[in-house]
Amino acid sequence: MINYLTLGSNDIARSRGFYDAIMAPLGYRRLYSDESMVGYGADRPVVYLMKPYDGAPASNGNGTMISLAAPSRMAVDAFHAAALQAGGKDEGAPGIRASVHENFYAAYTRDPDGNKLSAVCETSA
Repeated sequence: MINYLTLGSNDIARSRGFYDAIMAPLGYRRLYSDESMVGYGADRPVVYLMKPYDGAPASNGNGTMISLAAPSRMAVDAFHAAALQAGGKDEGAPGIRASVHENFYAAYTRDPDGNKLSAVCETSA
């Protein structure tokens, strides 16, 4: 259903460092990069960080969140730790969210531009 996602960034170099750190534990990597944009994915870029085309400062959306699939609970833990170490803010430590379902293991963070991100593993491992 979704072809790709874009998130605004006011500092592409800072975003590149942050996303390099958080994407690796999830099995994603930087597949595209130039001075105005960086793209991540497994086989093709599906998450891009870029300066807004209109030239205005990037801002985040209240109620907007990108959730990234994680291959394991350990990957969720590593995503969260990497995010905090790379300058992100904690929005919810790794753990089961039983209100969703018994195996919904997730962590939540914000990137340096304030975009909300989560990593989710929906298996028991």
